[in-house]
This record gives sequence, structure tokens and C-alpha cells, in this order.
Amino acid sequence: MDRFTPLNLSNFLTESSMKKLIAIFAITALVASCNSNRGRGELVGAKGKKWYPEKPYGMTLVPGGSFLMGKSDDDFVAVNDAPTRTVTVRSFYMDETEITNAEYRQFVNWVKDSTVRLRLAILADEVGAVPGDGGIGEFAFVDQENQEMTPWEQYNYDNYYGMGDDFYAGRKINNDVDLILQPGEYPDEYYSEVMDTMYIPAEEAYNGQRTIDVSKLNFQYTYMDIQAAARAKGKRRKDFIIKEDINIYPDTTVWIKDFNYSYNEPMHNDYFWHEAYGDYPVVGVNWKQAKAFCAWRTLYKNAYQKSKGKPYVNTFRLPSEAEWEYAARGGLESATYPWGGPYAKNDRGCFMANFKPLRGDYAADQALYTVEADSYEPNDYNLYNMAGNVSEWIDSSYDPGSYEYSSTMNPSVNDPANKRKVVRGGSWKDVAYFLQVSTRDYEYADSARSYIGFRTVQDYMGTNIILNKNFGDAR
Repeated sequence: MDRFTPLNLSNFLTESSMKKLIAIFAITALVASCNSNRGRGELVGAKGKKWYPEKPYGMTLVPGGSFLMGKSDDDFVAVNDAPTRTVTVRSFYMDETEITNAEYRQFVNWVKDSTVRLRLAILADEVGAVPGDGGIGEFAFVDQENQEMTPWEQYNYDNYYGMGDDFYAGRKINNDVDLILQPGEYPDEYYSEVMDTMYIPAEEAYNGQRTIDVSKLNFQYTYMDIQAAARAKGKRRKDFIIKEDINIYPDTTVWIKDFNYSYNEPMHNDYFWHEAYGDYPVVGVNWKQAKAFCAWRTLYKNAYQKSKGKPYVNTFRLPSEAEWEYAARGGLESATYPWGGPYAKNDRGCFMANFKPLRGDYAADQALYTVEADSYEPNDYNLYNMAGNVSEWIDSSYDPGSYEYSSTMNPSVNDPANKRKVVRGGSWKDVAYFLQVSTRDYEYADSARSYIGFRTVQDYMGTNIILNKNFGDAR
């Protein structure tokens, strides 16, 4: 062959080989063409699934912005803990009402059912009971040999389960089988044994009723102290993961303990559980229990998101002090109350909130104790009872001088060593001063009261929503 003669592949390849080579060239060209068309060789960024903001159920969007925080009039009680200053907060969702008894009961019922299922699964594991036995084995952990697991679940079971302080941590309980609640229908003695441990001892029952032992209703969750982790050096991530184990049942005795020489036993007996009070704000919940509720609400929602293949939502949490005051003002600058002010009555002489308007007269506003969480008119952010009804736990520690040193951008002061936590809004038993949007008060984190409840917030993600004061709308 002349060294200047063009190479002819057909001289060296069979017909079959030629067809394969042409096919490879075609596929390579197609892939190159697709990749080239996708970004045309430009930096276009990694793209994920299209995301759309979803307003959480029962919440309203509070558009971010700046406002005058603190006392806008004379501090006639001379507390001097809320000097006026301008701060800015980002957009967030907030519950339209305080968390109600019915909503908190959903949390209690979930913890109760999960506790029962876990105890059933543990005993089934200990006695070797398996699904199909018609007894406690039907509630065994779903990683038992005769139940299906995904490869990922099998991997975790083989490599991680049983290695921590809690031998059963991470094991998956069976939520697909209905619990049997009627004693006469319990399937075997093992099931009866577990259910018996969930109720108060027989000698403590009266009127023929054995009620749930609420001391067994504990909720465990973990979170990371991101503030401390971000500022620390030389420590590992696990050093900032905090585990909480909280008894979540409200303290119904607060109706007795908060008022000496006062008959409030009907509220103690009925307020939390009776359906007549289902839409009333939950009380008797301390700051730690309110935080546990936020963690559960996040877990509960994200479990649903995961089952539907949807992205996780942001955590639910308690509001910061600045967020709460900003939301309570409803876009009104320097107002005394959420409705404006400076009066607690409207032009028809009706009280605008549930509080103690007159000395010794709790019912002058048509309510002796609390009222339904959506009572009275909402403010301009569609938030109900930001003044009165029940005071609300805030995710901020109370320091009289915190306004002097906290940031003016999303200010938040939460010192774990400071057990005094801010409460805002005033309650059904407070005078009008505590209803003012700028008034600060506090209670200790482990204390529960008949006049303190809470509502939750969630960070907003998406297109920037900022209140434009010049036009009176959000842009």
C-alpha cells in the first residue's frame, strides 16, 4: 500500500464489524448532541426538581420587613426592658390561632399509640413471637425474618441496630395493624400484659375507671445546636447533637395550683379531654413541651412527605420575640394593640380581646376563662388572639437588656443557661397592659400555667416576600 493512499476501513473490517462501528459512532454523536444542547457548553448550574412553595395547613404567610420594635409610648410601669429600635425579620408562616386542645391531643394520641406499639414489638421480640401467630406477634418489628425489608432497611438492620445505648433504637414498629383497645378482645396474655402497663394501677382507680398512666407518654427527639456548632472549633458534629426525652402530657392541675382558694375543678377535670373544649387553646404546657410539639409536627409532616415522594418541609418551631411582635402588629406601625389602639374597646363599646378588664370581673368581656382560638377579629395578617386569651411561649430567653445588644436583623436571644423564657400577648386573667404588643413577660421553661399556650411558625422558602410600606402590599 502506498503510504500516501487514504486509509480505507472497508479493506480491514468485515461487514458485521462495520455495522457495529457505525452504530457506536451514531450513539456517541447522539449523546454528544444531547449534552451539547442541554447546556450548549455553558455554566447553567445543577438543576433539581421544580419546587413550589406550599402554605402549611392552618398557617398564614407573614411577609418579612422592618418595623419599630419596643415601647412606642411611655413605659409607665418603669420596666425599661423594651426600648424602641428598628429591626428587620425575614418572611415566615405562623399559625392563625393558638394550638388547640384538639391539635395537642393529636400529638398525645400519636405518642400513646407509638409507645404501645413499641412495647408490643419489644415483648414480641423477647418471647420470639412472629406475625401470623394471631397474637402479639402481629405487632412485631417489621424487620422480623418473615417480613419484607428494602435493601436499605436490611443494610441498616445488619449494621446499625442494637449498637447504641438503646438496643431497640432505629427498629421500625408496625403501624399497619390496628391496635386492639377493648380488654375483652385482647388476643393473648402478652398483649394483655403490655396494655396493663399503660394504665394506672388498679388501686389508684376510682369511679370504676382506670385511665392511661400519663407518666408513660414520653417523646424522644434529637436536634443540633447549630449556633454552638458554627462557632466551635476542633469539635465533632456529634458533640452538638442534643437528645431530649420529654413527658408531653399537659399539667391539668394548673387550674388548681394557679389559684389559691378558688374552685376550678371542672376545668381540671374536663378542659383538655372533653370535646366541648376541643377548639380552645391548650394550656398546662411548659416551654419544653411546646418545643417537643414542634419537633413532632415536623416529623409527622415529613413522614407524609416521604411517603408521597415529596421534598421535606422546613421545621416547625416557636417564634422569636421579634417575629412574634412583628406578626402581632399586623403591619401597623407603633400601634399599642394588634387592632391599633390605644383602647381595648371598639366604637360600639365591645371589648376587642379576652382579658381581665375590671377588678375582680373576669367576665366583663363575655368570657370567664379562655375562649375558642378563633374568637374575636383577627389582625391584618389574619392572626387571631395575638392579644389575650392565652399568653404564648416564645423561643427567646428573657433578658431585660437584650434589646441593647441583639442584632437588628432577625434578632434572637436564646441562652440555654437562662431558664427564663419570654411569653407574649397577655391572657384571659391579665390586665390590658400585658395585651400590648410591646409588653414583655417571662416564665420559667419547666413551668406550666393555666394561662400560657403557644403557636408555631415555619420559615418561608421561595420568592422574596417583603412588605412594601410605601404601597401597603407585599412584593
